[in-house]
Amino acid sequence: MKYVKPLRLKIMMIMFFGTGILGIVVGLYVAPPQAKVLITFMGVINFALGTFFVWLLLTQTPELNEKRKKKRNDN
Repeated sequence: MKYVKPLRLKIMMIMFFGTGILGIVVGLYVAPPQAKVLITFMGVINFALGTFFVWLLLTQTPELNEKRKKKRNDN
């Protein structure tokens, strides 16, 4: 998987956690009975995406940006 900058991951993580929690709360307490399940399910999906970005932030290796240390292959 491509390296993603930690700041971008943190922003996406906060966005997904925020919308997930908001979706769960709205789905359980505010939504009409016909839409409760759908809104709550969408909130759970957003919360799961937030946890995926946390996992990605914690497990990815830093990008090495030193091109002068790479060996050339002049065969």
